[in-house]
Amino acid sequence: MNHRIIIVNEQDKEPFLKETQNLLTHVIRESLFMMGAIFSAEVSVTLTDNEKIQKINKEHRDIDSATDVLSFPQYTSSELDEFELDEKIVLGDIVISCERAREQSVEYDHSYTRELAFLAVHSVLHLLGYDHMTPDEEKVMCELQNYILDSIGIVRSGHPGRQNARFL
Repeated sequence: MNHRIIIVNEQDKEPFLKETQNLLTHVIRESLFMMGAIFSAEVSVTLTDNEKIQKINKEHRDIDSATDVLSFPQYTSSELDEFELDEKIVLGDIVISCERAREQSVEYDHSYTRELAFLAVHSVLHLLGYDHMTPDEEKVMCELQNYILDSIGIVRSGHPGRQNARFL
Protein backbone atom coordinates (compact mmCIF):
# COMPACT_ATOMS: atom_id res chain seq x y z
CA MET A 1 0.00 0.00 0.00
CA ASN A 2 1.10 3.52 -0.66
CA HIS A 3 0.31 5.34 2.59
CA ARG A 4 0.75 9.10 2.73
CA ILE A 5 1.77 10.47 6.12
CA ILE A 6 1.63 14.24 6.55
CA ILE A 7 3.44 15.64 9.59
CA VAL A 8 3.00 19.25 10.71
CA ASN A 9 5.05 20.66 13.59
CA GLU A 10 3.15 23.35 15.51
CA GLN A 11 5.30 23.35 18.64
CA ASP A 12 8.71 24.62 19.60
CA LYS A 13 9.34 22.97 22.98
CA GLU A 14 10.90 19.84 21.48
CA PRO A 15 13.31 19.81 18.56
CA PHE A 16 11.66 18.67 15.36
CA LEU A 17 14.28 16.52 13.70
CA LYS A 18 14.21 14.60 10.44
CA GLU A 19 14.58 11.50 12.64
CA THR A 20 11.27 12.36 14.36
CA GLN A 21 9.53 12.64 11.01
CA ASN A 22 11.10 9.37 9.82
CA LEU A 23 10.13 7.60 13.05
CA LEU A 24 6.49 8.65 12.92
CA THR A 25 6.17 7.89 9.21
CA HIS A 26 7.72 4.44 9.67
CA VAL A 27 5.68 3.57 12.76
CA ILE A 28 2.39 4.61 11.18
CA ARG A 29 3.08 2.75 7.92
CA GLU A 30 4.16 -0.39 9.79
CA SER A 31 1.11 -0.21 12.06
CA LEU A 32 -1.21 -0.03 9.06
CA PHE A 33 0.62 -2.91 7.38
CA MET A 34 0.58 -5.13 10.48
CA MET A 35 -3.11 -4.41 11.01
CA GLY A 36 -3.88 -5.54 7.46
CA ALA A 37 -5.02 -2.23 6.00
CA ILE A 38 -5.59 -3.05 2.34
CA PHE A 39 -6.37 0.53 1.37
CA SER A 40 -3.91 3.35 0.75
CA ALA A 41 -4.35 5.67 3.69
CA GLU A 42 -3.60 9.31 4.23
CA VAL A 43 -2.89 10.16 7.86
CA SER A 44 -2.25 13.66 9.13
CA VAL A 45 -0.12 14.11 12.27
CA THR A 46 0.10 17.41 14.11
CA LEU A 47 2.81 17.82 16.72
CA THR A 48 1.84 20.37 19.34
CA ASP A 49 2.30 21.33 23.00
CA ASN A 50 0.17 20.92 26.14
CA GLU A 51 -1.54 24.29 25.82
CA LYS A 52 -2.69 23.70 22.24
CA ILE A 53 -3.78 20.10 22.78
CA GLN A 54 -5.78 21.22 25.83
CA LYS A 55 -7.69 23.64 23.62
CA ILE A 56 -8.36 20.92 21.03
CA ASN A 57 -9.43 18.48 23.76
CA LYS A 58 -11.85 21.09 25.19
CA GLU A 59 -13.24 21.93 21.76
CA HIS A 60 -13.78 18.36 20.52
CA ARG A 61 -14.28 16.32 23.70
CA ASP A 62 -15.39 18.98 26.21
CA ILE A 63 -12.48 17.95 28.46
CA ASP A 64 -10.56 20.97 29.68
CA SER A 65 -7.16 19.38 30.24
CA ALA A 66 -4.05 18.54 28.30
CA THR A 67 -3.64 14.99 27.06
CA ASP A 68 -0.88 13.11 25.29
CA VAL A 69 -2.63 12.27 22.04
CA LEU A 70 -5.93 12.73 20.25
CA SER A 71 -7.22 10.69 17.32
CA PHE A 72 -9.87 11.78 14.87
CA PRO A 73 -10.95 8.84 12.70
CA GLN A 74 -12.91 9.51 9.54
CA TYR A 75 -14.57 6.08 9.44
CA THR A 76 -15.96 3.42 11.72
CA SER A 77 -14.35 -0.03 11.66
CA SER A 78 -17.31 -1.43 9.71
CA GLU A 79 -16.96 1.33 7.10
CA LEU A 80 -13.25 0.52 6.76
CA ASP A 81 -14.15 -3.07 5.91
CA GLU A 82 -15.92 -1.80 2.78
CA PHE A 83 -12.80 -0.33 1.15
CA GLU A 84 -11.09 -2.33 -1.55
CA LEU A 85 -7.47 -3.14 -2.27
CA ASP A 86 -5.40 0.01 -2.80
CA GLU A 87 -8.42 2.31 -2.59
CA LYS A 88 -7.22 5.75 -1.45
CA ILE A 89 -8.82 7.14 1.71
CA VAL A 90 -8.19 9.87 4.25
CA LEU A 91 -8.03 7.70 7.37
CA GLY A 92 -7.94 10.50 9.93
CA ASP A 93 -5.92 12.89 12.02
CA ILE A 94 -3.57 12.43 14.97
CA VAL A 95 -2.54 15.21 17.35
CA ILE A 96 0.41 14.54 19.67
CA SER A 97 1.60 16.76 22.49
CA CYS A 98 5.38 16.51 22.26
CA GLU A 99 5.60 18.24 25.62
CA ARG A 100 3.45 15.55 27.27
CA ALA A 101 5.32 12.81 25.40
CA ARG A 102 8.57 14.09 26.92
CA GLU A 103 7.00 14.14 30.40
CA GLN A 104 5.67 10.60 29.99
CA SER A 105 8.99 9.27 28.72
CA VAL A 106 10.52 10.36 32.02
CA GLU A 107 7.54 9.14 34.04
CA TYR A 108 7.59 5.67 32.41
CA ASP A 109 11.40 5.47 32.28
CA HIS A 110 11.81 4.98 28.58
CA SER A 111 13.04 7.12 25.70
CA TYR A 112 11.20 9.99 24.07
CA THR A 113 11.48 8.03 20.82
CA ARG A 114 9.63 5.10 22.35
CA GLU A 115 6.91 7.36 23.74
CA LEU A 116 6.30 9.05 20.37
CA ALA A 117 6.18 5.65 18.68
CA PHE A 118 3.73 4.34 21.29
CA LEU A 119 1.44 7.35 20.86
CA ALA A 120 1.51 6.95 17.07
CA VAL A 121 0.64 3.23 17.25
CA HIS A 122 -2.08 3.91 19.81
CA SER A 123 -3.63 6.53 17.53
CA VAL A 124 -3.45 4.38 14.40
CA LEU A 125 -5.39 1.70 16.26
CA HIS A 126 -8.05 4.29 17.11
CA LEU A 127 -8.16 5.37 13.45
CA LEU A 128 -8.74 1.72 12.54
CA GLY A 129 -11.70 1.47 14.93
CA TYR A 130 -10.12 0.06 18.08
CA ASP A 131 -10.94 1.50 21.49
CA HIS A 132 -10.21 0.88 25.17
CA MET A 133 -13.48 1.75 26.87
CA THR A 134 -13.95 -1.73 28.38
CA PRO A 135 -11.37 -4.02 30.01
CA ASP A 136 -11.59 -6.44 27.06
CA GLU A 137 -11.05 -3.65 24.52
CA GLU A 138 -8.16 -2.29 26.56
CA LYS A 139 -6.53 -5.72 26.69
CA VAL A 140 -6.78 -6.10 22.90
CA MET A 141 -5.32 -2.63 22.29
CA CYS A 142 -2.45 -3.22 24.73
CA GLU A 143 -1.57 -6.51 23.09
CA LEU A 144 -1.66 -4.98 19.60
CA GLN A 145 0.41 -1.96 20.67
CA ASN A 146 3.06 -4.19 22.23
CA TYR A 147 3.09 -6.53 19.23
CA ILE A 148 3.57 -3.69 16.75
CA LEU A 149 6.24 -1.88 18.78
CA ASP A 150 8.15 -5.11 19.49
CA SER A 151 7.94 -6.11 15.83
CA ILE A 152 9.57 -2.89 14.68
CA GLY A 153 12.21 -3.03 17.40
CA ILE A 154 11.02 -0.24 19.66
CA VAL A 155 11.08 -1.71 23.13
CA ARG A 156 10.07 -0.26 26.47
CA SER A 157 13.31 0.50 28.19
CA GLY A 158 15.17 3.38 29.70
CA HIS A 159 18.14 2.32 27.57
CA PRO A 160 18.00 3.78 24.05
CA GLY A 161 20.70 1.35 22.91
CA ARG A 162 18.11 -1.42 22.91
CA GLN A 163 15.98 0.41 20.38
CA ASN A 164 16.24 0.53 16.65
CA ALA A 165 19.14 2.97 16.34
CA ARG A 166 18.14 4.43 12.96
CA PHE A 167 15.33 6.36 14.66
CA LEU A 168 17.31 7.86 17.53
